[in-house]
Amino acid sequence: MKSSVGSTFKDFPDEQVMLAFQSGNEKAYNELVKRYTERLYHYIYRFVKSVEDTEDILQEVFLRLYRNRNSYTNIARFSTWIFTIANNLTRTHYRKNSRYITWSIEDSNEDFPPIQLRADKTYSPEQIVDSRLALNKIKAALNNLPDEYSELLIMREIHEMSYQEISDSVGLPMGTVKSRINRGRSKLQLIFQSLYKEKVVNAA
Repeated sequence: MKSSVGSTFKDFPDEQVMLAFQSGNEKAYNELVKRYTERLYHYIYRFVKSVEDTEDILQEVFLRLYRNRNSYTNIARFSTWIFTIANNLTRTHYRKNSRYITWSIEDSNEDFPPIQLRADKTYSPEQIVDSRLALNKIKAALNNLPDEYSELLIMREIHEMSYQEISDSVGLPMGTVKSRINRGRSKLQLIFQSLYKEKVVNAA
């Protein structure tokens, strides 16, 4: 990178800025923090619902960015890398501090916080049972959906992520993300209809 770039990174992609930071340019680190503070803040807050906790997690994300900068390789999108750090920290916080009884839809997914159907611990046993039954239906439908659709649907419909956040997280173009989500919704509707018909037949 030319020395003239050292004072500003405004027009440079994240990956190039990250490489400059790995080379010892502290201004590059400040640029990355500036670019991602708001996006990560809103993303984390959706899960923890606490300004104080969100700020703590966000601070830890940037601390890990600083400490672990050399673990990043340019074969991956920087946005995917830093969102993964945020996801892991958020999931750890959620598990330690949740006041809800939760059940994960995809426990095997290590990149994103657990996908939960939540029941407040003050709910009656009957309400909790109803929640478990609803979760089973969701699981059954998602298990019949190809991974390329189910992952994006979970991020959009359950995590309530924006199309831009999803695009950044998975490294796919915005058009591809929207197209797969729309196709996934259609396929999911067909699966639900099939499950409902099967339930009616079994009950007859």
